[in-house]
Amino acid sequence: MVSPQQPRVAALLSLEYPQSLAVYEEYAAAQKAVDFLSDNEFPVQNCMIVGTELKQVERITGRLTNGRVAGVGAMSGLWFGLFVGLIFSFFGKNGDGLGVILSTALIGAVFGTVWSLIGYLGTRGQRDFSSVTAVVATRYEVLVEHKLLAQAQELLRTLPGATPDPFA
Repeated sequence: MVSPQQPRVAALLSLEYPQSLAVYEEYAAAQKAVDFLSDNEFPVQNCMIVGTELKQVERITGRLTNGRVAGVGAMSGLWFGLFVGLIFSFFGKNGDGLGVILSTALIGAVFGTVWSLIGYLGTRGQRDFSSVTAVVATRYEVLVEHKLLAQAQELLRTLPGATPDPFA
C-alpha cells in the first residue's frame, strides 16, 4: 500500500534530468561543494547529494560480560521505572509521589537486570561483544539539473583546492 506522503517525498528527492557534477569519497567534501555553490548564489534546490556503493560497517565497542549486561539492563530498567513512576505520581491521588517514583525505579531496575541477563545467557556466548552498526556510502555524487550543469561546473572550478574528477 502506498502512503499519501510517498509521492510528495519522491518528488522532493528527484530532479527532472539530473547530471553528474562531481564525485567525492567523503560526504563532507560533497557538502562543501554544494555549500560553495550556495554561497555563490547558485540555485542549490536543483542539486542532490547521492551516496552510492553502500556498505555496512560494524564497530566493536567492547566485550560483554554478565556484569556489564546486568549493569546496562539495570540502568535501562531504572530509566523506564522513573518514567512510569513520574506518570503515576502525576495522576495518583495519594500524596506520596516520591515514594511511587522511587519504588517504580527500583522495580524497573530489577526487571531490567533480570531480562537483560536472561537474554544474554540465552545466546550461550554466540555474541559476547557490543557494537554499533551503520550503513555508509563509499562515494558521494553531486547531481544537478541538466539545464544548470554548465553554470555549476563553472562555479565549482573556482572552488579553492582540488576539483574532483566528475567521472571518477
